[in-house]
This record gives sequence, structure tokens and C-alpha cells, in this order.
Amino acid sequence: MLTQEIIRIKRDGGEIDPADIAGFVRGLTDGSVTEGQVAALAMAIFFHGMSRNEAVALTLAMRDSGEVLTWPELDRPVVDKHSTGGVGDNVSLMLAPIAAACGLAVPMISGRGLGHTGGTLDKMESIPGYQAMPNNNLFRKVVGSVGCAIIGQTGNLAPADKRFYGIRDVTATVESVPLITASILSKKLAAGLGALVLDVKCGNGAFMDSPERARELARSLVEVAVGAGMPTTALVTDMSQPLASAAGNAVEVKNAAEFLTGAARDSRLQEVTLALAAEMLVSGCLVADADEGLARALRALEDGRAAEIFNKMVFELGGPADFLADPDRHLGAAPLTVACTAGREGYVTGYDTRGVGLCVVALGGGRTKPGDPVDHVVGLTGLLPVGTRVEKDTPLALVHARDEDQATAAREQLRKAVFIGDAPPTIPAVILGRQD
Repeated sequence: MLTQEIIRIKRDGGEIDPADIAGFVRGLTDGSVTEGQVAALAMAIFFHGMSRNEAVALTLAMRDSGEVLTWPELDRPVVDKHSTGGVGDNVSLMLAPIAAACGLAVPMISGRGLGHTGGTLDKMESIPGYQAMPNNNLFRKVVGSVGCAIIGQTGNLAPADKRFYGIRDVTATVESVPLITASILSKKLAAGLGALVLDVKCGNGAFMDSPERARELARSLVEVAVGAGMPTTALVTDMSQPLASAAGNAVEVKNAAEFLTGAARDSRLQEVTLALAAEMLVSGCLVADADEGLARALRALEDGRAAEIFNKMVFELGGPADFLADPDRHLGAAPLTVACTAGREGYVTGYDTRGVGLCVVALGGGRTKPGDPVDHVVGLTGLLPVGTRVEKDTPLALVHARDEDQATAAREQLRKAVFIGDAPPTIPAVILGRQD
């Protein structure tokens, strides 16, 4: 069917045949479909949505636009996790080695940060020498020998999605639930997973800011993934405050190192990480239920096996052999560290979490468009959880900056993003729901 006829069908609220969706994606990949046509269809989908069958067809076609990995050499279940993005969300750095220590294979293909959200790939590239974009032979070798590898998406995996997303990004159609669903799942299906666990963020630091929208996305992701043949579950988790006490790149890697070694663990971060690990173990059929999965994941964390696997993964992908022994030496530090104090007595009652993320971006630790460089050493540490009692001189966070001007601007922005009230607030739950 002609591309303009496909657009017309969706413009008028109709359902596109799977074969025509596949043809559109082939044109998307080889360039025979123009940017204007892609934008027109994206906008039509934005307004009229897609049926489950259409979303499955789009997901599978984008998966098949490039290489699809298989893992016949592995003797353990292949399971991964995906987060829809947030602030201080470094869960992947601990989750992959915990899951691997429990017997799963985790080929974790991650993305870069964009807008106010951080990217796992940017965080891992804070580690000197770490090859975040290895060739497939090295990727397979590390997953096989270590149990996990955290890398970036190569150009051969779901290339149609890369072009589609780039056009959506400049045409205000990123927030379409079926298009988000196909974008996420096409890459995960191309990674050859046996099962997937999703962390759908909800709150003022998430792309889905309301519980209703987060549940809608979780349902869409699970239904389309299952329809495409991949067992999937989702947790809806809170992103109304930073998840970790650090936000940035190197600072979140250090936070993860402290978590893995037991030097320090943020309680909300631990709850989400272990809950997702339990879901992964259930999905991989290594445990009977979530309670058994939680206990097994906690043992792998407490006895040091997860830390050992993380350190080995870093080394096998080109990083320092002694990374966890001295992360500060390897990660470096910003030239200037200053405290942002509360300025009044009271309680931390909430966050403009998106504002915190944009504070990191303003420091240079994030990007406003694809391809922007990031400054790995800047960021925020010591962010206080909601409910903390503060005095006037209590640090709300430490600002890690390049210079005094940066630090001053970041402190002003951060003070606007942290809300302080007279009465203790209700502490929000961190896990808001589950979708299967």
C-alpha cells in the first residue's frame, strides 16, 4: 500500500494492516519513506492511538529491521529490565550484577540520558576505559563469562526505531503510548530475551506524571510484549523524588559502588532494586515467588557476590580491575563542591523532581538534544529523602560543579526544587503497583 494511504487510514481513525505496518517500517529503515511521512503518521497515531494488534505488528517490524540476537550458548535464563527513566535512577548498575549472581544472564542494552532524565550508558562511561559500545563478540563473551554486561544499543539493533524516535523527538509525538511501547520493546526483543521486567516510573520526575498514565503505559507494554511472544511483567514505581541520594553520572556510579559494597544504601533505592530483582528471578523461573526472589537477591547483595560480578564486568569491558576498591580514584571529582543549605527550619515535604534533573543538566551532566556531550563529574550528592527534618544550615545536597558561577546557579535552582514545610509530610510509597 502507498505510504500516504497508510497515513490516511490512521488519520481517519482506522486500523492499519500488519503487512502495511511492516512495509512502512521497511521504508523507514531504507529511507524510501520521507521524514514528512513519518512525522504525519506519528501525529496520526498520537491522536488516534493503535490497537494492540497494530502495536504488536509495529514492535515486531522494528525488531526485525536489524539484527536479532540469540543466546544458544548460554545455560541460564536470559532476562533483562527496562526503566522508563527518572532522576537518581541508577538501579540498573546494581540490578544487573545482583540478577547475574542469582543465576540469570543479563544482556542489558541501555540508553543515554535526554532531557531531565539520566542515562545508564552515560553513567557507565564515567568509568575510565569502560567500553560501553563493544562489538558483539566481546558482548557475548562478557555475558557468558560474567553473567551480565551493561552496554549501549548498536546501530544494528532495531535501526528503524532510531530514525522513528529522532523524528518523534522533533515533532512533539514522543509521549504517544503505543509509540513508546514499540520503541522500548523492539530493542528488548532484538536483544533475544527470554523474559523482561519493566520499571514504569510515575510522578513529577517521570514522563508519565500521573498514576493513570503510568498504569496505561504499564498495561500497554505488558500486553504488547506478551503479544509479541516475550513474557513480561511491570512494576509501577514512584518518581516524585530522586530515587538515589545522588543525581549525575560519576556521582551515581559512586552511589552504586557504595550500595554494592555495603558502605551506604539508600532505602528507597534498595526497595526498588530488590523488588525488580525478585521479578526477574520469578520471570526466569529460578524461584517460585517474589518472596523467595527477594531473599535470594538480598543474599547475593549481602555476601558480596553482586559486587564481585560488577567489578569483573567493569574489568572485562576495559575498566580498572580494582574499580570497587577505590572508585573515587578512578571516577575523579568536580573542581568545586559546595553545600546548598535549607535556609529555614522544617521538613522536606516534596520535590520538583524534574527540576532536580534539570539542575544536573544545567551543570553539564545531561543533554538537551541527542549528541550533546556530558560532563561526567558534575552533579548532586546527599539529596535528602522526603520527611527529613532540616535546620537553616542543613545541606539539602552537595553541588559538584566546574566553577563558582555554575555552583551558584545550581544552588538557586535546587532550592526552588526542594519544598520545605512546617509539618512532617506523608511519605509516599515507592512501589505503587504491578502489571502482569
